[in-house]
Amino acid sequence: MRNLQLLILIGFSVLMGCNETAKEQVSAEVIDPEVYWGENPWPEIRKQRINTLLPKALKAADVDCWLVICRENNNDPIADHVGGENAGGTAVFLFYNDADGFHSLVFSPSGEAKALDDLDIHDKVVSVERGTSAVGMAVAFIKDQDFKTIAVNSSDSNAMADGLSYTQRDDLEAKLGALSSRLVSSTDLVYEWLSIKLPQEVEILCKAAQLTADWQIEAYKQVVPGESTDADIAKFLKQKMAAYGVTDGWAPDQNPNVNSGPDRGHSHATDKVIMPGDVIQIDFGIKVYDRWVSDIQRFAYVLKDGETEAPKDIMHYWESGKAGNRAALAAMKPGVKGVDVDRAQRVLMEKAGSDYVMWSTGHPVGYVAHDVGPNLGGSQASHVRPASQKELKAGMTFAFDGFHAWQLENGGVKTISVEEMAVVKENGAEYLIAPQEELILIPSQSFKL
Repeated sequence: MRNLQLLILIGFSVLMGCNETAKEQVSAEVIDPEVYWGENPWPEIRKQRINTLLPKALKAADVDCWLVICRENNNDPIADHVGGENAGGTAVFLFYNDADGFHSLVFSPSGEAKALDDLDIHDKVVSVERGTSAVGMAVAFIKDQDFKTIAVNSSDSNAMADGLSYTQRDDLEAKLGALSSRLVSSTDLVYEWLSIKLPQEVEILCKAAQLTADWQIEAYKQVVPGESTDADIAKFLKQKMAAYGVTDGWAPDQNPNVNSGPDRGHSHATDKVIMPGDVIQIDFGIKVYDRWVSDIQRFAYVLKDGETEAPKDIMHYWESGKAGNRAALAAMKPGVKGVDVDRAQRVLMEKAGSDYVMWSTGHPVGYVAHDVGPNLGGSQASHVRPASQKELKAGMTFAFDGFHAWQLENGGVKTISVEEMAVVKENGAEYLIAPQEELILIPSQSFKL
């Protein structure tokens, strides 16, 4: 019955709207993005992240003080997370715990100090007059505090913790002198901080995920077998994004990836015409408030003449992929390693007869599509990367797939990858939105209700 309902819904859309272009349908929807989204919540969320999550991250990483140097151009990638995105010259941000609690202290060029102080992000902003070194002032404070471990943004594994330039580090070490031996990488600290999302952020991700999924369902209603191309459907989704004032979740040329043919990996949508018998994949993500990113996939099957449901083999592939996704969700709990989540669905893939799939089961998602946090992969690799050995924690958010791959009759491989988003809670993981339960069915033009 649920298949029939989806079939009727999309069939009605094709029969009634096949002469309309995607552009005409989107333009009929009038959205005022400023009204729809309201005020950007990031300033308050950032402040709360600094004051509640960062002290815990410092302790978890066993760091006394974190030093971040920001500058006007080629700024540190972590700058807008700590309030340094508007630096007009060299500014130094210090975050540390002591017997009195958590503190944030900034040494800022005088031209920006007042504006930064007005934002009320940090405990104290010290104005640095021209001709005086912000780094030198920060070092004097560090020496007075006698911090034992000082984290700086130099990392060989995390770009978000690798914003300190060679010359900046050279200058810092020269001013620290013998204390430069106390410098450590901020890799673990940044990991502990960015991998956890506040409840308010999870709510925003839920909204982004719901729009992403809803638009994909709407996009499938535009398909006219034998006429529509993958690129046509991608264009429809781009127009939805423009109407709502959101941007791409990842590289614009590859978002959305609409593919009705053999696997193409991370790719752009092509001019392939969608035909009866095709399994269509839409891999799509949006960025909202210029900050939070979704990553959702939805799948459809184009019925051949005379078909009222998908063939048994296609349904087996779909149910297999869905079962893998559900198994991964069930395995996602605090304390579980990413590699074990991956293993939970690989067992089902083998039983279901799936071909080999090289992709990890899942990845963190939040500020970018592939965010900081544990990788949900590695169970079939000869060497498990460190990110897959990381344990899941409450507050982490993931996009993850359930896979089934098979050989196509005309060559190539096709993979169903049932991708959903979830948040880890204290007792397990929960989907951010209702997952896709039924394979969407699209009738051919000659299909009669």
